[in-house]
Amino acid sequence: MSNSLKLAIVSVLAVAALVFLLREDTARNGGGGGDAGETLVMYCAAGIKEPVEKIAKDYQAEYGVEVQLQYGGSGTLLSTMQVARSGDLYLAADASYIEIAHDKNLLDETLPLAWQHPVIAVRPGNPKHILSVKDLAREDVKIALANPEAASIGKQTQKLLEKSGDWTAIKAAVEARGVFKPTVNEVANDVALQTVDAGVVWNSTAAMYKDVEMVDASPFKENRCNITVSVLRSCKQPTAALRFLRYLGARDKGLVVFREMGFEPVEGDEWAETPELNFFSGGVNRLAIEETLKEFEAREGCKIITTYNGCGILVGQMKAGARPDAYLACDKTFADTVQDLYLPQTPVSKMDLIVLVHKGNPKHIKSLKDLAQPGLKVGLGNPELAAFGKLTKELLQDEGLLDDVMKNCASQAPGGDLLVNQMSAGSLDASICYIVNAYPVKEKFEIISIDNPLAKASQPFQIGKQTKYPHLTARLRDTLLSAKSKARYAEKGFGWDAQNAPAEQTKAAVKTEDPASP
Repeated sequence: MSNSLKLAIVSVLAVAALVFLLREDTARNGGGGGDAGETLVMYCAAGIKEPVEKIAKDYQAEYGVEVQLQYGGSGTLLSTMQVARSGDLYLAADASYIEIAHDKNLLDETLPLAWQHPVIAVRPGNPKHILSVKDLAREDVKIALANPEAASIGKQTQKLLEKSGDWTAIKAAVEARGVFKPTVNEVANDVALQTVDAGVVWNSTAAMYKDVEMVDASPFKENRCNITVSVLRSCKQPTAALRFLRYLGARDKGLVVFREMGFEPVEGDEWAETPELNFFSGGVNRLAIEETLKEFEAREGCKIITTYNGCGILVGQMKAGARPDAYLACDKTFADTVQDLYLPQTPVSKMDLIVLVHKGNPKHIKSLKDLAQPGLKVGLGNPELAAFGKLTKELLQDEGLLDDVMKNCASQAPGGDLLVNQMSAGSLDASICYIVNAYPVKEKFEIISIDNPLAKASQPFQIGKQTKYPHLTARLRDTLLSAKSKARYAEKGFGWDAQNAPAEQTKAAVKTEDPASP
């Protein structure tokens, strides 16, 4: 075993032990209550030290919560987290480490913070005239690089130089007359102290050193990385951790500091200690999502003001000026009518229209056409107020039965549950409703399926373009796509329509689109 590997292992174990002792001290002193005096432990990539340290001090001054910061290379910190299995938050210099940590089941919620890209750091005036990555391999140039196994910048440097075909020569140059360092800060320090001629650092790191100039060179300048923070699965105080995560990524709090220190922040949420989300949902979704919403509120420390109603009514309110943060429609057709107010839809669930009849089927109803038999009392949905009513009308039109069935219509309800109640009271012989409306009382009735593609409804989730909390609302979406939520949908009779929704957090939350990419 090499001396450097032994030292790395000892360092990981030492940091793990320190984190454990800090958490034990916090527990003994009553930490974790969610109020002032609480302590959070955060693993932070060394290159992001300055803004995070300032933000943590601001947060403690404002809310009385201490954030104990453990610095290191993103890779070293990831190894420490695997050993320690404790701590509250992890901030990586690029999202690739967040993806690795997700795959290792170490993380829960994730939030992007800012963009950065590698640059060549040189002495003031660039006396060696280093203009490209190929100049780093010159015999008259002494260079420092970050260790690819320890630091994010080292990993990105190796990846990009392997792709350009320059890694072998530059690695040999480092081994012959340069040095590998464990963090990006140490590379920048070597350049600033003029112990080396050049190094590869983040553009944001170089901007913090007055004795360092940066050279933007290909392939570095075309490859931006996302600084990302996550709540650890080991966190024992997730509400407190999420509140600091939101503060760190708020456009009017933490991201102001990032911008002042030369970073390019993402478009964050507005800060609120207890944010309120205004959520519109088709009434049929209520039983499937209500418990999930309550859990989300408790974990995030937020409030969700939910309006359940027929989608026709909800769409009418939106067209009259209502602007909810999110909308979960009863069917895609209603979501489409207000799409200009929302970001692209995310499919969540699906369900079928069915014909509901009494036990034993005394009227001998076997298909839609039987609903037109004389003397029958049929319940339908109101096509102006409810998604299932609109779908029912289109379905009967497609079957050529609308006029005949309407002659037997004894009720046009704004909700399928009302039709089920009327069936229970004996005022209807049959009704067309969603299968989920009948699911709670399916033992009392019989369900007749409808063989027509129009008898299918899908429920998409939409995030409002005008929301003050796009990231918080996205986490709500991801919670509704979780395995736990999926099981609840199934219990209420829904099918699942989500595309590539993983067991827990959605990886799409990790892979934030680079606005500068073509």
